[in-house]
Amino acid sequence: MIELFRSLFTPPRHMILLVAAAWLGMTLSEKRATRHNVSIEALNNLTFYGLIAFILGGRLFFAFGHIDAFLKSPLSLFALNPDLFDALGGVVAAILTMLIYGQRQKLDLWNTFDALTPLLSVLMVGLGLSHLAAGTAFGQPTDLPWAINLWNADRHPTQIYETLAALLTFGLVWTLKPNPRSGLLFLTFTALTAGWTIFLAAFRADSTLLLGKFHAEQVIAWAVLAMSLGLYEWRIQIIEKEINL
Repeated sequence: MIELFRSLFTPPRHMILLVAAAWLGMTLSEKRATRHNVSIEALNNLTFYGLIAFILGGRLFFAFGHIDAFLKSPLSLFALNPDLFDALGGVVAAILTMLIYGQRQKLDLWNTFDALTPLLSVLMVGLGLSHLAAGTAFGQPTDLPWAINLWNADRHPTQIYETLAALLTFGLVWTLKPNPRSGLLFLTFTALTAGWTIFLAAFRADSTLLLGKFHAEQVIAWAVLAMSLGLYEWRIQIIEKEINL
């Protein structure tokens, strides 16, 4: 029984890294919240509700998809096992919850995105470190001198590539001067993240291939990059029209 509860409620190391990244990122977002005309209290509530929705939504989506297994072992619904989680379902639940809360609190969408950018950028660093700790998102075999031995082969340290790229992105968005044009900071972050994801996905060995040759991560990143650049241009045009009125 002790081993059962230990397996249920002992978080793995990579989860601890993500929690630490979320805490640090939220602290930095709080420091910049007023710069983007968002109250710290509203930002804290928004992220808190989004986090709860992400955790509950991800687990419930997974449970609905594997209902027979959870009916046999109901306690598994409360296990701190990241494998029993639907990330897409969690993201969908979090986005819907945050949008509903933001609308009810009449938060400006683009200002809020800008205020959340430090949190998101630090989370990307934490994600790279968590991949390294868990041995996931591993690279293709290589004979380069900086290869790491993982899963019985010398591989590209894609997790380290990812962490360094995320650190550089965070450094850039954190040091950018305040921009009165709301939304551009967030769109810069998303465009940069999509850009290095497209590049680094080529070194991944665990990617899902679409049509046998296209990395799923690259396809998604290309779509995010195109959308980010399009919205960036659109935001500039909208703001310039508002200024000229």
